[in-house]
Amino acid sequence: MKEQGRKIAVKYQEYLNLNGERCKLVSQVGDGSIIRRFDKTPSPNSPDDVICPHFLELKWGYGCPYQCAWCYLQGTLRFLPTKTKPMIKDYSKIQLHLESFFDCTTSNGYIPEILNAGEIADSLMAENREKPFSKFIISIFDTQRKHKVLFLSKSGNINNILRLGSDRLIPSFTLNAPAVSDRWEKGAPSIEKRIGDARELSDSGYPVRIRIDPIIPIENWESEYLNLIQSIFTEFRPERVTLGSLRGLQSTINNAHDKTWVNYLSERSGWGKKIEASIRYSTYKLIIDHLRDNYNYKSVSLCKETKQMWQTLSMNYYDIKCNCAW
Repeated sequence: MKEQGRKIAVKYQEYLNLNGERCKLVSQVGDGSIIRRFDKTPSPNSPDDVICPHFLELKWGYGCPYQCAWCYLQGTLRFLPTKTKPMIKDYSKIQLHLESFFDCTTSNGYIPEILNAGEIADSLMAENREKPFSKFIISIFDTQRKHKVLFLSKSGNINNILRLGSDRLIPSFTLNAPAVSDRWEKGAPSIEKRIGDARELSDSGYPVRIRIDPIIPIENWESEYLNLIQSIFTEFRPERVTLGSLRGLQSTINNAHDKTWVNYLSERSGWGKKIEASIRYSTYKLIIDHLRDNYNYKSVSLCKETKQMWQTLSMNYYDIKCNCAW
């Protein structure tokens, strides 16, 4: 596979999994501008280390059309002249890098992977283009039977993926308590709309995942988040649910236009500032227990949480089943 006359190299690296096993995985394809492994979190040794599997990013574009107050893209993209404005990369380069990745990993004993198309972009932000991203990317993933692509979104632009019906796609929606979304997720579709879209995709056969993130202990937070759970499970049963609490890297805080959410952060961690541990524990435990006791639902994981929090909740992170993992 060549790019501008040069062979596109697929680079590998040995990684230490959360279960302590070592394995050789793709670290990046070519220059890493399209496919690169997210490996910013070290192997968890100390209680304060953050648990996060090293997943592959599909960096097809960057930015987001919404203005969530805590969005880390405000810090991540701060040096770009476009800031968080949605930008889409060249489709031909994306295709070349994906085909190179598939050529090297689909015909041997390499493990199946999920490529996350929503780490630095809303995965459905380019659906109104002449050539929608979903149609383009699914046509490429449908050429092989090993790997899948994860679409993480707050968008309601689901018509294309409803029609496509590919088993290579995993849709995931970020949700929150309506009171939280109304206050800090400016421009994003309502929670009711997102749940309705998730239900449509689930009804059509997609394994829909849900992220409830970031959980914020606003006034009456207990009833706010339990009502959210009821709203979700009244409509459909997610494949898995990932919980995350409010957190903020210093670069995000420095570049946020609305900093009112920062008032909830009082504890430092390996992933920026967090809500006090005892409060995070209370929110997680309430939701996890409620899901188990009322819906017999146990497919729950945590996002960017500490090793100590996993252990305090008696949860096993060794074979993590979170939003970005297989």
